[in-house]
Amino acid sequence: QVQLVEFGGNLVQSGGSLRLSCVTSGFTLDYYAIGWFRQAPGKEREGVSCINNSDGSTYYAEDSVKGRFTISRDNAKNTVYLQMNSLKPEDTAVYYCAADRGLCDFDGMDYWGKGTLVTVSS
Repeated sequence: QVQLVEFGGNLVQSGGSLRLSCVTSGFTLDYYAIGWFRQAPGKEREGVSCINNSDGSTYYAEDSVKGRFTISRDNAKNTVYLQMNSLKPEDTAVYYCAADRGLCDFDGMDYWGKGTLVTVSS
């Protein structure tokens, strides 16, 4: 059974940091790209970052997170991380991870987690 479970969401003050983890099971992580998405209250879900399986190349969807967020993966631990620094209130959202059987494609994810809530207070 394919599962992706997000951990690490929390309430943090503006300027703080969090590390989200996406723990996967039921499939071989080596063959999948993993993306992080977020959905803020009243807004549509949006892609945040993605990491490929083949060469570990990374993508950040928005300029607003470049330089503050870092995606990484540890295939041996079946886990993908999203390190978030210098958090801002506008980063408040439910964060989801998703798996893509192939290269990063925010519109082509095959499996999804249920999300973890990140709240950034001002």
